Amino acid sequence: MAEGFAVVDKAAGLTSHDVVARARKVLSERRVGHAGTLDPDATGILLLGVGRVTRLLRFLTALPKTYTGEVVFGVETSTLDASGEVVATYEMHPQPEAVGAAAEVLTGPIMQVPPMVSALKVDGRRLHALAREGIEVEREARPVTVHRFEVAPTGDPLVYAITVECSSGTYVRSLASDLGHHLGGGAHLRALRRTAVGSFTESEATSVEDVVLAPAAVALRDYPRVEVSAPVAAAIAHGKAMTRHDLVVEGDGPWAVVDAEGVLLAVYEVGSAVGVVKPAVVLASAG
Repeated sequence: MAEGFAVVDKAAGLTSHDVVARARKVLSERRVGHAGTLDPDATGILLLGVGRVTRLLRFLTALPKTYTGEVVFGVETSTLDASGEVVATYEMHPQPEAVGAAAEVLTGPIMQVPPMVSALKVDGRRLHALAREGIEVEREARPVTVHRFEVAPTGDPLVYAITVECSSGTYVRSLASDLGHHLGGGAHLRALRRTAVGSFTESEATSVEDVVLAPAAVALRDYPRVEVSAPVAAAIAHGKAMTRHDLVVEGDGPWAVVDAEGVLLAVYEVGSAVGVVKPAVVLASAG
């Protein structure tokens, strides 16, 4: 049975679910999942978990993301990107200094309203499903963090290239739309590409047809790693909670716990009792 972690470069025109379906066929393994949905028109990094590694995907989803793309000023669309219908046009003459100043306003901790065409659920239904029925519902603004928002003019005065590094859950389409609003008009996003998820970059990615599986421990490389002795490993295999002292951990976690050979045994996180850490995921088998 196939098991492991992979960095895939998603092609345009595929949904994230399409990539998972293809990976299942390539690997002959049903248990395949992804961390962090990419829009069908977007390209770039999609992290896959295969077999038991699907249980680690929530830790990968939480990693920060880096994107490139283009903001087209003067045109708003129903989806906030190039796939939607034009809903408004504006006479705009965006200048580099003004665009840069607006991007600064949208950098740091901000409140962002998710777009209607998104995978978020409201009352148990996906927003994009409601949008297809012509239903628009009120969405609460959510806190996100934009760590970096760089803008640069292109050969077209209405198009600016952008690079965005942001927290999980940030919608770059919404940033593009908000950028247009800050300049007194509107805008939409096109040519979105995810270039990094945490420390995983394009240089490591393959097509889904050429998917290469790495060990589970690689998936958790952005988290603190703790190597444990054989006796402690045996306790971990039984899913036992431990003290911080016994596991020798510091900080807020979570922690990737490995054996002497670097094999991932479990992921531990802070427990409810003071000084106690508990297993969030256990991959090791009890002997």
